[in-house]
Amino acid sequence: MPFPAGLTDRPLTREDLPAVAQLYAAAERVDDTGHHWDAADLEEYWFAPFVEPDRDTRVVLDGTDVVAVGTTIAPPTFRDAYGVHLDGSVHPDRRGQGIGRALLAWQLDRGRQVHAERQPAAPARLTVLGLASVVCQEGLLRRAGFEPVRWFRSMSRPLTDLPARRAVDGVDLQPFDWSRDDEVRLAHNAAFTDHYGSSERDRTSWESMFTGQRAFRPDLSVLAVEDGAVLGYVLAYVHEADTAATGKVDAYYGQIGVVPAARGRGLAKAVIAAALHAAAGAGCDTASLQVDSDNTSDAQGLYAAMGFEVERTEVSWSVQVPPLR
Repeated sequence: MPFPAGLTDRPLTREDLPAVAQLYAAAERVDDTGHHWDAADLEEYWFAPFVEPDRDTRVVLDGTDVVAVGTTIAPPTFRDAYGVHLDGSVHPDRRGQGIGRALLAWQLDRGRQVHAERQPAAPARLTVLGLASVVCQEGLLRRAGFEPVRWFRSMSRPLTDLPARRAVDGVDLQPFDWSRDDEVRLAHNAAFTDHYGSSERDRTSWESMFTGQRAFRPDLSVLAVEDGAVLGYVLAYVHEADTAATGKVDAYYGQIGVVPAARGRGLAKAVIAAALHAAAGAGCDTASLQVDSDNTSDAQGLYAAMGFEVERTEVSWSVQVPPLR
């Protein structure tokens, strides 16, 4: 599907990132997703080692002005289905002109190409994560063949009236230690074996997407260690763009897990309580996280018991693609 007359499109470059960050800021004032990105954030996501920017990204231009952006990103590891993630935005002033429809068509075509080129023997899942309250997006996605398959709750709490610190016999709660980075990766892989959309993170994707992010805060992250082994963890992030946009410092808990053999001992509550106290002690204002509403371990109930409340709901919209051979 061609873009509307007068517009051009081409691959994204690093030089486009400041303008794209401004586009996202304009969109956020309308969409209220709670997400804020600066150029450095976008560079980490869209120029990761497993991304082909010349083929996996697109900007739409009116003259020299960036009016839309789209990406089709597939991390290298997966379990049940090869995950291809479609992200992007159209400037609010240019919505309703067919730009989003054309951009989504490009993303779907590219997503199918990525699947065919990289993992043709596996089923694939082409996914858009959208806010439940953005009604116009739902119509666009349904017309393109997407179906809602999962709901994710964004939860937050102030760093006041904190839950008491918790001790677990034989377990040492300690800040993240870089010498244990790979051990934490393996613990995370074990903890999320049965979780929807999870994968065996290799070292490249782990470092690119998690502990190698500039927002990662090892001092606010917590490990539960027993007999020299990591049993549980909370990995915390503080995003400069969020702080600049909201005026508040938020400790975002991107990964929380306990290895299966250690469950039922209260480790999750212990590491979360320790992380909350660490964030409060460092001067953070709030803590936040995201949880799959269909999480089989009732993680949402656990987080609610720790003082987190739901602020927004994001919907995972997907097109399922069968194996090609």
